[in-house]
Amino acid sequence: MSPDEYDAVGALTVDVYVGGGFVEPDDPYAERLRDTATRDEHAEVVIALADGEIVGSVTLAEPASRFANIAEKGELEFRMLAVAASARGRGVGSALVRHVLDTAYDRGDRAVVLSTQPDMVEARRIYDRNGFVPVTERDWAPVPGVELTTLVRELV
Repeated sequence: MSPDEYDAVGALTVDVYVGGGFVEPDDPYAERLRDTATRDEHAEVVIALADGEIVGSVTLAEPASRFANIAEKGELEFRMLAVAASARGRGVGSALVRHVLDTAYDRGDRAVVLSTQPDMVEARRIYDRNGFVPVTERDWAPVPGVELTTLVRELV
C-alpha cells in the first residue's frame, strides 16, 4: 500500500466500524482505526481493490508488535478487517482473510489469530468458513464493557 491510500483506507475502516455500530464516533479507538499511516509503519496493511477503488483492508501484526494484542510466537494476528458496504457479498472479506492465511503459511507460522466482537455477525461467517474456532481461554476485554472473542485457525 502507498501513503496516498492512507486517507481512503482510514475513512473506509472508520465507516465500517462506526457505521456498523461497533465503535462509537467519539471513542478514541475510532481515531486509531483512521490512522492508517501508523498501522502501516508498525504492521502491514493490505488493501483490496475493485475497479481501481479501495473496497477493503486488513492489518497484519507480528507477535509483540505495537498492533498485536493476542498473537503469540509462531502466530500471525490480523485486525481491523473492513469491507465497504458496496462490496459486501462479493468475496472481498474472504479474499482478505485467505491472503492472511496464505501469508502466515508462507512464513511458517503455526496459526492465525484474531479478536472479534459477538455482534460482528457478517465477519464471523467469514471466519467460520475459513476454519477459525473460538479459544475462550484467550478471550479478553481491551476496556471495561468491550468483550472480545478470540478465534484461532491452526495451520499445521
